[in-house]
Amino acid sequence: MPEGDTVWLAARRLHDALADRALTHTDFRVPALATRDLSGETVTEVISRGKHLLIHTDAGHTVHTHFRMDGSWRLYRPGARWTGGPEWQVRVVLATSDWVAVGYRMPVVDLLATADEASVVGHLGPDLLGPDWDAARAVANLQARPDREIGPALLDQRNLAGIGNLYKAESLYLSGITPWTQVADISDLDAVVRRAHRLLHANKNHWQQSTTGSLRRGEEHWVFERAERPCRRCGTSIAAAMQGEPEQPTYARISYWCPHCQQGPAPAPMRAADRAPAPSGYRRHIP
Repeated sequence: MPEGDTVWLAARRLHDALADRALTHTDFRVPALATRDLSGETVTEVISRGKHLLIHTDAGHTVHTHFRMDGSWRLYRPGARWTGGPEWQVRVVLATSDWVAVGYRMPVVDLLATADEASVVGHLGPDLLGPDWDAARAVANLQARPDREIGPALLDQRNLAGIGNLYKAESLYLSGITPWTQVADISDLDAVVRRAHRLLHANKNHWQQSTTGSLRRGEEHWVFERAERPCRRCGTSIAAAMQGEPEQPTYARISYWCPHCQQGPAPAPMRAADRAPAPSGYRRHIP
């Protein structure tokens, strides 16, 4: 699933192309919205909210999409060939006189009144890349369940919105804490939250995601997707294991950590043969 900085950048690209322009054609290729037409309405803004993307119009409508693992928005000039995949994968088309925005493989496409947006994003915690960012509130949300492991707690968008598996792993590595450490045992939770905030901000304006400061291929991350490779600091083999919660068994995610640089509880690492390849959804989804 894309991280919050990916959705933020996609929203900015769409905003630059569509904002203050009238829609000349719309096509919702999901059954519930097949007869809806926003032609004539003007796009006022495109914004992200955590991992959600919201397109507002002057008629008070919001087009709400969520990328999940495979969704993407692509931008084309009118008449250009669409290259984001087979046409049967297109879920929504929004066209102006200058641009055509095509949403591919979107598992979530909603059309609702902007006044009712809280029904789809009202549950989210403070957005790490939004105007509502509030580190103190994010910390308080995390501390509300002190017995929870920090890894799943950071991924819970109700606590703070925008962190995915990449920034979870990298923030905890840079904080020296294993993902299995309980929230109550973290002495400086504020530092963890602020570190995640800095990492997302550092990557929001460009397509490549780096937490090490290097954009060279293979040098971008400290531990993420580097299982059994040497730690860049101490040389210890990076470990990986699945991590989830009993109440949400289907949401288990692979966690990466350095057994030497990160302190706290951890399970036995998975063997390479037991690890599935990294899902394709970790690639950037930028128009």
